[in-house]
Amino acid sequence: MITLQHFLMVAAIVFALGLYTVVTRRNALGILLGTELVLNAAALNMVAFGTYGNKTIEGSIYALFVIVLAAAEAAVALAIGLMIFRNFHTIDATSVDEMRG
Repeated sequence: MITLQHFLMVAAIVFALGLYTVVTRRNALGILLGTELVLNAAALNMVAFGTYGNKTIEGSIYALFVIVLAAAEAAVALAIGLMIFRNFHTIDATSVDEMRG
């Protein structure tokens, strides 16, 4: 049977992979992918605690909020990424070092 510890272990692995991706990538889209992994790990924890906790729907509602927040964050980040590519002709996060008015 799958227990709470199994869910927590999977969420910890996904969180660690997301954190590693954010730290090591220079590409803006890679950094965005890493943040999505971190948010998915948090959503998995919320659903697991909601399921194995007090058997209420609160964990699923929190996870739904996290998914909506991740979708909004992805839309804004992709729009920013497109504008960076349009202005600098690259999506390398380290080469974008100046602001224009």
